[in-house]
Amino acid sequence: MRRAGSCLCGAVTFAVDGPMRPVVACHCGQCRRTTGNFVAATSAPRDALTVAGEVRWFRSSDEARRGFCPTCGSQLFWDGPGANLSIMAGALDGPTGLALAGHIFCADRGDWYDLPATERQVPGCDAKLTTKAGT
Repeated sequence: MRRAGSCLCGAVTFAVDGPMRPVVACHCGQCRRTTGNFVAATSAPRDALTVAGEVRWFRSSDEARRGFCPTCGSQLFWDGPGANLSIMAGALDGPTGLALAGHIFCADRGDWYDLPATERQVPGCDAKLTTKAGT
């Protein structure tokens, strides 16, 4: 399956050929600061992603960097350890056919929102949740 997406202004477009991981919501302090809320992201193998346009990268930690459009500032990617590159779910054109699998770094979530008790919640990182194979 091929899924496509872009930044807000359209200067950066991308496509993913093949399966993508279900969406995971991250509530860590870095994700909240970079977006103003929590992040919802999927992921795919790096070689399944093609990007057109300039992506600017910000090294947000010793382990990871974040990719965004230098024109409109849209957050597009999170690149850290592992075989996959995370893709902000909101940047994908719909319908995606993806579903939310759960929440990570819930111990860091903002105090202005609640999480549904019906969805998986992990206080920190969960390698199985964030690296599991896509649909």
